[in-house]
Amino acid sequence: MAIRRRGRSKPSRDDKASINYRINNRIRVPQVRLIDHNGVNHGVVPTAQARDMAFEAELDLVEVAPNADPPVCRIMDYGKFSYEKTKREREARKHQKQIEIKTIKLTPRTSPFHKDITVRKAKQWLEEGKKVKFMVRFKAREITYPEIGQQTLEEIAEELGELAEVEQAPKLEGWSMTLMLTPIGTN
Repeated sequence: MAIRRRGRSKPSRDDKASINYRINNRIRVPQVRLIDHNGVNHGVVPTAQARDMAFEAELDLVEVAPNADPPVCRIMDYGKFSYEKTKREREARKHQKQIEIKTIKLTPRTSPFHKDITVRKAKQWLEEGKKVKFMVRFKAREITYPEIGQQTLEEIAEELGELAEVEQAPKLEGWSMTLMLTPIGTN
């Protein structure tokens, strides 16, 4: 009786590498431009010879520029290279500035008191450097009077004029009208 295997076997080092770079036996071109682990350019050599040099150095042959003619390959430790690459990407992501968009929903019948409270909250968010999106939602027959929603959004934009600039003017999209404000000094 045959034993049935379930799932996939553990991927080999070459399978993992095929995600980003071709390494070792995955490089199928006849010749490559070779750079060794010390950074010395050996010129154009046969792929088999480059693979042998990498094997002697107990390192991997990695195709770093596949679109070049001939492709550029480097002798290096692929595990260390991929680890450092992911580490650099994580570090770069950590230093990226995330812009948060806060949304405030209103209706055409929103009371002036409630509108003042939302404007106060929007001021606070704009001072923190966050974008603010005002959305006036229309229900039933309110959609026949979009100018009421536009007037509300224009009043809000005027009140917040010293803190923010209008990124997107009041615009009707389906059953809602939106206004996007960006803090002054960003973009």
